[in-house]
Amino acid sequence: MATFKDFRNDVKPNWCPGCGDFSVQAAIQRAAANVGLVPENLAVISGIGCSGRISGYINSYGFHGIHGRALPIAQGVKMANRDLTVIASGGDGDGFAIGMGHTVHAIRRNLDITYIVMDNQIYGLTKGQTSPRSAMGFKTKSTPAGSIEPAISPMEMALTVGATFVAQSFSTDLKDLVALIEAGIKHKGFSLINVFSPCVTYNKVNTYDWFKENLTKLSDIEGYDPSSREMAMQTLMKYNGLVTGLIYQDTERPSYQDLIPGYSEEPLAKADLNLDQAHFDKLVAEFM
Repeated sequence: MATFKDFRNDVKPNWCPGCGDFSVQAAIQRAAANVGLVPENLAVISGIGCSGRISGYINSYGFHGIHGRALPIAQGVKMANRDLTVIASGGDGDGFAIGMGHTVHAIRRNLDITYIVMDNQIYGLTKGQTSPRSAMGFKTKSTPAGSIEPAISPMEMALTVGATFVAQSFSTDLKDLVALIEAGIKHKGFSLINVFSPCVTYNKVNTYDWFKENLTKLSDIEGYDPSSREMAMQTLMKYNGLVTGLIYQDTERPSYQDLIPGYSEEPLAKADLNLDQAHFDKLVAEFM
């Protein structure tokens, strides 16, 4: 049986000391071991940004894609090899700016993958510009007078486009984050997990202390029911999205793969793709 150490490799992360992404990496490794995976069962697909480097820091199959395109690649991997557990990852800029179109349609499609967003409310890799998650008035190199755009609300957005698993965590709460990733992996459908992962270098507003003062655990809200989409939306609006825990889960809706007519139980990656000469000649003849 694999342990989280089996998901480690010899590549040392070059994130800034104190970056929340270290905890996200550790949580993925622990969750993968806890649900009984081994490295060859897991594929981690990432986008661009500081968080995009995570696919190279975990001992598993990995692919470092281009900006905003982690989800199309991850969906392709899952469709080609349904036996793999696929985790896509990226930052709030990657997933909620250039990649937002892919995020929306991956959610509504409900393919059986887990998407972990490391949300630091800023562009860190390019040295501190406003992201879609930056609050109005947020001052950065790209908005020295303060941002005049409201921050996007990704959890509310996910609910409106038909998400079946929506969760949020804080990088310092490793126990909660590991449990949510485990639940996301086990969920038969698309799992969106947004993780508040502070940028210690460029974001001096949304700091660890700021989150500790402003976050509310859903487990502390009496009577909260994650199976109620209406309650989930109302709670997100009441707390301005600053909640952690399992926000919503629909266990009844089938995943994308379950709805595809004739989708083979044998993964395409393991199928015999060789064509005999007669079949090849028949295909070519159609174009002659």
